[in-house]
Amino acid sequence: MQREKVSFSWALKEFVWPRKKLVAIGLILILIKSLSGLVLPYATKELVDVIIPAKDFDQLTGLLIGVTIALLLQSISSFSLIRLLSVEAQHLISILRAKVQKKLLTLPISYFDNNKSGALVSRVMTDVEGVRNIVGTGLVQLIGGSLTSLLALILLININPWMTLFVLLPVIIFGLVALKAFGYIRPIFKNRAVINAEVTGRLTETLNGVRVIKGFNAEQQENRVFEKGVERLYNNVKKSLTATALVSSSATLLLGLASVGIMGIGGYFMIDDNLSNGDFLAFLLYLGFLIAPIVQMSNIGSQLTEAMAGLDRTQELMEMEEENDPKKRPINLEKITGGIVFDKVSFSYEESKEVLHNINFEAPAGSVTALVGSSGSGKSTIAGLAATFLNATKGKVLLDGHDLSKVNLKNFRKNLGVVLQDDFLYEGTIRENILFPRPDASEEQLQAAIKGAYVNEFTDRFEEGLETVIGERGVKLSGGQRQRISIARALLADPRIIILDEATSNLDTESEAFIQKSLNQLMKDRTTFVIAHRLSTIQQADQILVIEKGNIAERGSHDQLIAKKGRYYELFTYQSRI
Repeated sequence: MQREKVSFSWALKEFVWPRKKLVAIGLILILIKSLSGLVLPYATKELVDVIIPAKDFDQLTGLLIGVTIALLLQSISSFSLIRLLSVEAQHLISILRAKVQKKLLTLPISYFDNNKSGALVSRVMTDVEGVRNIVGTGLVQLIGGSLTSLLALILLININPWMTLFVLLPVIIFGLVALKAFGYIRPIFKNRAVINAEVTGRLTETLNGVRVIKGFNAEQQENRVFEKGVERLYNNVKKSLTATALVSSSATLLLGLASVGIMGIGGYFMIDDNLSNGDFLAFLLYLGFLIAPIVQMSNIGSQLTEAMAGLDRTQELMEMEEENDPKKRPINLEKITGGIVFDKVSFSYEESKEVLHNINFEAPAGSVTALVGSSGSGKSTIAGLAATFLNATKGKVLLDGHDLSKVNLKNFRKNLGVVLQDDFLYEGTIRENILFPRPDASEEQLQAAIKGAYVNEFTDRFEEGLETVIGERGVKLSGGQRQRISIARALLADPRIIILDEATSNLDTESEAFIQKSLNQLMKDRTTFVIAHRLSTIQQADQILVIEKGNIAERGSHDQLIAKKGRYYELFTYQSRI
């Protein structure tokens, strides 16, 4: 319950209060709409009790004109209300989506490692949609409906308090049932968002990995997994539909019983000459103005409950600690030379499961440090620490003598370039992908990067050259071609520090020859960390660190390590025989 209060107050503060003038106009419009609607019951009473008995045609004409004006006001205010608030709600959804996406990109890499991309897409695109029920007509109709019901109640009491009292009993019972139902529904809606995100995430993974699925003839397996997710979603929806059906059927029954009672009591008073025909008709029409907003409010309440469930998740996300907190990272370096030192660094992905143990080494500015070792030894973790994708659990990583965990990330990453084993390419042209780190680069700078990475060696053979569209994640290119685009991108960024994670792993012999030349240019005068399984590519490294089980097992140059005839010697001679 406390979380509900926090979430609702957060929603009011974030979305309603900044638009208080707009919401106030909306309330005025809905009051005009409601008051205009109340003219008809009054006019009906006047028609039956006064005008018809008096046979007054002039008064009838005036009455019809008044009712027509009221109907016009009602329709104009209704249109204005929807046009004003619904459009603003959609505008807010677009703003909020942009804010949530912006917030997502400020979160640390570990958050993305622990959440599926499809689930995160759902948070950006789906969870925020509930805001339309708060800033849109939903909240205003809830308030306006309450005021309309209150005004109708006063008019009903004025006509006949006993009939009104009989109506109120089922209405109160209905209200209690609705409140109970909404309390039950809210966690169901919140859980639905989680399930929907998981199902969407799995579907995204399936579509991205369709080649692997078809390659292993695993379509049926994926179908079963997806069907289970869809079944969970169906069961969740079934629960919420049961609760909302209970509210709806309760309204029908209780309000129906109220109508039966009104007919009986009203008939009694009319037979006893204590209630005129006009008063009875007016009572029935005013009763509609009392009940209709209550039924409408039950629907709006359901929408608001669903909205708050989605906004709960949005609030949780927006309140997460950002990766680049200026209070924790106050150091801004005007010039970075690129010297990096690991000082007694240990790291754990999970508490009490340390994957790096007391790592000590220095990578001077402009030097090349190669990391080799068996899979899972900790090479990529060391590279992740140097790139600030991870933070040391113990010890310090120093950049030019400064604690890297306290250096402003924007300041640092302007000087960082990464070429990963499975580097990410957008579904766009080759030109757009290379320009990604520097969209404003000149044609001369672009061409230098292209030639430096030997991208022109294959783009010159393409009919559309650099304007060739490469497909999602670059599927229309070979692994070597994708890797050369990634290296061209890093060359264009012109960073001081380079992380090369298995940068030559996807290359054939011919491509490797091209890449090795471009890598030599890329690494020149830049602090470079190279993770490589192909040891032939790192023989010129200034230092080679052999990582085994989270420790530095050996260190030295290629020649020094070969002379030691230890673990590096074993790896190198084994690859040489292959």
